[in-house]
Amino acid sequence: MTKMIKLAPLAIAAAVALTACGKKEEPAKKEMAKAAAPAETVVKIGHVAPLTGAIAHLGKDNENGARMAIDEINAAGGIKAGDTTYKLELVAEDDKADPKEGTIAAQKIVDSGAVAVVGHLNSGTSIPASKIYADAGMTQISPSATNPKLTEQGFKTTFRVVANDNQQGAVLANYAASEMKAKTIAIVDDRTAYGQGLADVVEKVAKEKGLKVVAREFATDKTTDFNAILTKIRATKPDVVMYGGMDATAGPMAKQMKQLGIKAHLLAGDGVCSPEFIKLAGNAADILTCSMAGEAVEKLAKGEEFKTKYKAKFGTDVQVYSPYSYDAVYVIADAIKRAGKADRASITAAMPATNYAGLTGQIQFDEKGDIKNGAISMFKVKNGKLEYLSTSR
Repeated sequence: MTKMIKLAPLAIAAAVALTACGKKEEPAKKEMAKAAAPAETVVKIGHVAPLTGAIAHLGKDNENGARMAIDEINAAGGIKAGDTTYKLELVAEDDKADPKEGTIAAQKIVDSGAVAVVGHLNSGTSIPASKIYADAGMTQISPSATNPKLTEQGFKTTFRVVANDNQQGAVLANYAASEMKAKTIAIVDDRTAYGQGLADVVEKVAKEKGLKVVAREFATDKTTDFNAILTKIRATKPDVVMYGGMDATAGPMAKQMKQLGIKAHLLAGDGVCSPEFIKLAGNAADILTCSMAGEAVEKLAKGEEFKTKYKAKFGTDVQVYSPYSYDAVYVIADAIKRAGKADRASITAAMPATNYAGLTGQIQFDEKGDIKNGAISMFKVKNGKLEYLSTSR
């Protein structure tokens, strides 16, 4: 009994020591686990488009696509590159579809510390902004600017994930000649880099195809009264009226064509090929045949899934190019992963080797930064909806 009493304090002391050691080990284990886990860093991705004004619906659509991609990437754990996990943060700016505002917005993106930018929506803002991004060594990927000049400036930072207007204009002119059997065409444009550039290509290719250009008229990107222009055009009795511009002005133009009794089809590019045009044009919408500089969403392998997720997240339908801004973010994420780090220089250096299987197709760039094997899809408005016709590459 005496021996047991003597031993008891020793046993108690040993138990206390073991317990104390256990308590000391727990924080140590946690610290070791923490050290083993990749460090998490937030990097900013810019997005610029018109978020106010007549075509804000198109700008917001592009932004929504980028936001959806960023939210998905973060929800999946971010981008793991080496010992670092990168989480993405969207920095959005409004360029109001104005070239001067575009350069101001671009400088804000550069000053924000963003490592890359998705944008701009319009060619007229993308082209002047591209120099600011180039000077900052920042990758710029436009999901919707189609004027060829964007990638003809020699900047190593400029890319786009849609086909350009040399291709789009040629497809429109060819469609007018071969499918619409047009013999005469009148052309109107809004004098923007996009509208005039597209109309110039259509005019050139139409003439090559033997179509007679019976009128070439000019408006602005804010014109809503086309009566004087259309009255002149009506006298020439064209088979087709081609419009280089955006849906906000094309809607009123279509209405006025119908009111003036012009029997011609309205032919337009991607700036007009949207659900918003149908809303604005009302019962005149069915005169439109239009193109999109990409594959039709409904023809993409996961297009319907994207449309469903988009509607659930934002409460509205896809307009035109949100699938392409979505892919642009994933292309940037892919460049970060391949580069192993998320700084401007590393991303730009990784971009030319891009070979990414995106929502919109396989994305690779040529030496200018244009997408290889870009698609142009044709649509016709029927029963209040855009009905897919064909795709050209």
